[in-house]
Amino acid sequence: MYINEEKNLDRVIIALLAILILLVANNQVKLNNMSEMSAAGFAVATGVQTVAASIIPTGIPEIYGNELGVAYDDISPYDQQRADLTIRNLGYLDDATQLNEDQMKRYISIASKISCEYCCGAQSIIFSSGEAACGCAHSYAMRGLAKYLLTQHPTEFTDDEVLEEMGKWKTLFFPGQIQAKAQILSQNGVELNYINLASNKYRGIEQGAAGSGMVGGC
Repeated sequence: MYINEEKNLDRVIIALLAILILLVANNQVKLNNMSEMSAAGFAVATGVQTVAASIIPTGIPEIYGNELGVAYDDISPYDQQRADLTIRNLGYLDDATQLNEDQMKRYISIASKISCEYCCGAQSIIFSSGEAACGCAHSYAMRGLAKYLLTQHPTEFTDDEVLEEMGKWKTLFFPGQIQAKAQILSQNGVELNYINLASNKYRGIEQGAAGSGMVGGC
């Protein structure tokens, strides 16, 4: 009788141990899954942050930066006064620079490919004639820069390179919107260069995505 009771007790203990092992194993699987999900989420978040940070130009522009006394770092949401001053200095070049016929052709070809859509609904910052189509300070700055590069450094910058420089400043003027656009473009496998980011090539693709903020007065 005692032998049977001991056997029954052994069976109960074995069964309890088996249940305990199953519970431990199940919990470990859940913990592993949670860890993998957390790691994946962190990787995605880190990737988004990396994309956002990598598109912001920094330092002094080559060739013209020292000439004009401007740096990409001048445009910062943490120093609006400095940003406004730099924007005005670039914008002054728009009215102060006269283009000859050949320069005007290049200018129209380049400037018609970029807009200031976060300030106004104009299709580009110029009309087909080359006249200003948008009166915001950011547009003046982009037009002024383009005119300066075309008159002072006509052979040192290709048309695409002029457009890219305009795009860099536009990215600084509208960092939140361009960062949102960068994330959408990246998700769709589009190369993140300043023509794709800031020109009219993919205009509006970021609509509905989070992203706002403007540096400098419009």
